[in-house]
Amino acid sequence: MQPAPLPLTQELVLIGGGHAHALVLRMWGMNPLPGVRVTVIDPNPSAPYTGMLPGHVAGHYALDELEIDLVKLARFAGARLILGRATGIDRDARLIHVSGRPPIPYDAAGIDIGISSAPVTLSGFAEHGVSAKPLGPYAARWRDFLAQGGGPVAVIGGGVGGVELAMAMAHALKASGQTPRVTLLERDRLLPGVGDRARATLMARLAALGVDSREGADVASVSDRSVTLACGTDLPAHLTIGAAGARPQPWLAETGLDLTDGYVTVGPDLQSVNTPGVFATGDCAHLSHDPRPKAGVFAVREAPVLYRNLRALLSGHPPAKTYRPQRDYLKLISLGERSALMDKHGFSVSGRWLWRWKDRIDRKFMRKFHELPEMAPPPLPRAHAAGVTEALGDKPACGGCGAKVGGATLGRVLAGLPSAGRSDVETRPGDDAAVLAIGGTRQVITTDHLRAFTEDPYLQAKIAAVHALGDAWAMGAKPQAALAQIILPRMAPALQGHWLAEIMAAASAVFTDAGAEIVGGHTSLGTELTVGFTVTGLCDQDPITLAGARPGDVLILTKPIGSGTVLAGEMQRKAQGRWVMAALAQMTEPQGRAAAELAGANAMTDVTGFGLAGHLLAICDASGLAAELALDAVPFLPGAVDLAEAGIRSTLYPENRSLADRVSVPWGAKGELLFDPQTAGGLLAAVPEETAERVLFRLQDAGVPAVRIGRMVAGSPFVTAT
Repeated sequence: MQPAPLPLTQELVLIGGGHAHALVLRMWGMNPLPGVRVTVIDPNPSAPYTGMLPGHVAGHYALDELEIDLVKLARFAGARLILGRATGIDRDARLIHVSGRPPIPYDAAGIDIGISSAPVTLSGFAEHGVSAKPLGPYAARWRDFLAQGGGPVAVIGGGVGGVELAMAMAHALKASGQTPRVTLLERDRLLPGVGDRARATLMARLAALGVDSREGADVASVSDRSVTLACGTDLPAHLTIGAAGARPQPWLAETGLDLTDGYVTVGPDLQSVNTPGVFATGDCAHLSHDPRPKAGVFAVREAPVLYRNLRALLSGHPPAKTYRPQRDYLKLISLGERSALMDKHGFSVSGRWLWRWKDRIDRKFMRKFHELPEMAPPPLPRAHAAGVTEALGDKPACGGCGAKVGGATLGRVLAGLPSAGRSDVETRPGDDAAVLAIGGTRQVITTDHLRAFTEDPYLQAKIAAVHALGDAWAMGAKPQAALAQIILPRMAPALQGHWLAEIMAAASAVFTDAGAEIVGGHTSLGTELTVGFTVTGLCDQDPITLAGARPGDVLILTKPIGSGTVLAGEMQRKAQGRWVMAALAQMTEPQGRAAAELAGANAMTDVTGFGLAGHLLAICDASGLAAELALDAVPFLPGAVDLAEAGIRSTLYPENRSLADRVSVPWGAKGELLFDPQTAGGLLAAVPEETAERVLFRLQDAGVPAVRIGRMVAGSPFVTAT
């Protein structure tokens, strides 16, 4: 018997993708603690590095240069990433609440969620302004604003952060050919806490960039085109930025954690002073033993302490590492152009050479995440069977439909199955689902299961449920009932309960929405997560099979393709996080509404493991026709073409590509993606030409991204893409 992986016994949850947590994930990937499942919760698939944001705003850095890709980082650390917002902590039950899903259990938790700079009581700001922190929404809003032609800008808050952003925006507006109209508004004195020499340099630089700097300016309200001061003066502002100091995230107030001015109070071990097992770092934390101002440098230096203390706690030992922050720290402030100012201990100097120094520091930090180390796989035993190395290959094995057995192999095996000759079984293996005649009613039955391709069992179950329903929808059946088949990785009993609760909550939501009942199933423990369902459905009319297509039928596809390539790219850490999350989001989209609109199709299937070419060829074989595809009309998921051009392929791709002697495709990435295995893919329908436009209109009106991609034609079964 092969040795089994160690069971999971502890849950570590990191709330927020801040700098300290990002560094902890990197350390964890290089030296994980066996038996711990790590979860990261963040609203976004990436986190911007604060030190490079002014340079990005000024136009010196592209977006990807300052983004920490949390999807890649989570894959490196073996962690699951939940895109969502934490809304509360149940300290007694040790649960973290996240909008839209079951609570997340924890044995140890970290909070690194930064701060807000929104002037929460300012009239009109919530509707028309944007906070400088969190950084992601501000950076996106600024890019859109600049792309649309820019205009006058107001910055509320005259601290270092507000001044730095005002200079960056003024520089970018000037570089785009505009006359900068940036107004910097501070209720009190600009640049408090900055040495006199540094302040004088910064004020001169603001003036040189044409920034209208106003002290004693009390803002009363914000509209979409102006900022109104308390004295009644209206200042033009088509974009208003809030940078007026730090504010804690409001949901922390309801957690019961000890707070200081709204920030989580921690001791020298970075652990909450009243809630063992909960840690906080970065700007959202208050260091009770040595209070410090809000600055990213502290989060970076807290990371090694946090990492060691989390490992200690999860190993059953008390956290022993303490954090002692430095009394002062080096401030490097961007001056809009490629120049910077240094300030420390009252000493200040500025120049282009400082920008180059700062740039080297920032890029060195980002290389930690952009160039994650390649960790060697566990070595093979010294003695092993011939062919093991070749079977393992040099790439990780895919999950989802990329883990299926190839169609040619299945076809050979199924062709030899004997038949019992039952008259109430109307179909043989090969169609999407079996059709059973029961007392004058036709019932379809199908089964599908997926090897996990995400570390999140909730998301995996949701996608598996949509995937399993696809065969019933493709037959024109209304889902009736489902049986669950779940294999959990080895874990402690308490974790089994939590994992199953997440899986069944996700599945129940999908099946209930489809009108089906979960009536039972089977669970077991194994080496990895696998989720599947057997589904039955009832037909109000003759089932839609593969065999009814006619010459001239229009081919309609209801989802873009490329999920197998994107998932393969994610496993190899080659896919951008936003591409991965777009693919996963598409996989969770059910096809019930699309199936209802396609009820008049002559033939239909769901596009899954054998790729668009393979499933279309199945319609051709069953209908005795050929098909023509317009390759430019086929929709692709974001990033799929880029990854295919880079040579990324799913594990099942070579088997699917073996159909090439019956499929003619142009050379290139788009043609290769026709053989890409899909998970929870769209419906492919052959629709009568006279109704096709009406059906497409109804599909698109229902929010289904359906497109016309080709047609069926007379001829021997063959697919031609042009």
